[in-house]
Amino acid sequence: MPLSNDKRIELKALYNALNDRVLEPDDPVYVAQINERTASGSDAVSEIAAEIDFQEGGGVCLFTGQRGTGKSTELKRLQAALNSMGVAAFYADLSEYVLLTKPIEITDFLISMAGALSDRIAADPRFGQQLAHRSYWERLASFLQAKVEFKEVGLKIEGVADIKASLKNDPDFKQRIQQAARGHVAQIVADAHAFFAEAVSTMRAATGNPALKVALIIDSVERIRGVGEEAMQVYESVRNLFFAHAEHLRIPRLHMVYTVPPYLSILAAGAGALMGGATVRRLVSTHIFKDRSREVDPEGLALMRRVIAQRYATWAQVFTENAIEHLALSSGGDLREFFRLLRQCLPSVRDDAQLPLDAAAVAHVETAARAEMLPIPADHLDWLKRITATHDTCLQADDKLPLLAHFLDNRLVLNYRNGSDWYDVHPLLRHVVDAHEPAADRPAA
Repeated sequence: MPLSNDKRIELKALYNALNDRVLEPDDPVYVAQINERTASGSDAVSEIAAEIDFQEGGGVCLFTGQRGTGKSTELKRLQAALNSMGVAAFYADLSEYVLLTKPIEITDFLISMAGALSDRIAADPRFGQQLAHRSYWERLASFLQAKVEFKEVGLKIEGVADIKASLKNDPDFKQRIQQAARGHVAQIVADAHAFFAEAVSTMRAATGNPALKVALIIDSVERIRGVGEEAMQVYESVRNLFFAHAEHLRIPRLHMVYTVPPYLSILAAGAGALMGGATVRRLVSTHIFKDRSREVDPEGLALMRRVIAQRYATWAQVFTENAIEHLALSSGGDLREFFRLLRQCLPSVRDDAQLPLDAAAVAHVETAARAEMLPIPADHLDWLKRITATHDTCLQADDKLPLLAHFLDNRLVLNYRNGSDWYDVHPLLRHVVDAHEPAADRPAA
């Protein structure tokens, strides 16, 4: 029979329940077990919270993971955990302040960080009135208007809104302010650090707690990525930010948490040590495969079923368990991809008799998802073949970093951890990669 109104309402409810969104810690659909285990066997968020509790005078923590692993959700949980410990914790999404597809420099990075903290404090009823007399943006506007170099490059600065909007949306403005700022790096860094120190002092005075700890969580740094011919220049700017300017990212009296690209250990090996011995804590895809293999891990599949049950308890009226497990494996354990595949199945349902959908009925969305990742150039397939054989990134030259970033950002390669970190190609690409014959192995013509 044709799709009934009741079933259409149910499909619509499930479709929206699977919407990709950042979860707050108290959200009833949150499943802590997804990201609770790190290589050390403990919860990454709890580790960072404990480290900030131990730190005196400020410090740096680094957090990473591929897109879709739940970093933003976990950082929201970290913010809540820190606040419950008496730390004044603020969360800021860098994408609200920075154009993420262009090179980043220490000046515009610190400007964005200071502006973000200024905005968060102003919006906080505990502290807003104390800092209302002058925001960081007003402070910055006065600085820019006082310097000849900034006037000479023709920056339009009619107010605070101009600076904030232009840094995020105007590539030409961003480039010109970077050029002019290069002659004032030390001054801009010192002024930003001074603002952070004043903000901490003001918050301590407002609470009457001279030992109040303040933490600033900066999200979306890992999303800075280059495109086209400019790609390597963008990645080099990220390397320069976390390596050459590591000491400037340590803010006295402030506890910093930065998200960083998954490839930072390759991009700027040892950067954490330059920031006071910061450890990079990593989120990975759900371990639906056993260690360095394609053997299905029943515990991982059970966890994926639990996630969808938490979102929509009566999912079995729409999908068979076999279909759920099929799509879970096809997603490679990536939750964002898992939800996307499930949602794409729903608009094609035309008849009540089709429900619940079985594995054969969902095959078309797997075909569509695979087509989005194809075709793959032969030299890329050579590299992907090496990854499947070694379960390592197999980066052979520095100038190939943008391609590795492409593999990770677009989930052609997924990162897992079963005791230690390992990599494999996306399950939907396995037959394509497995069938590929690397150039070195082909018989001579």
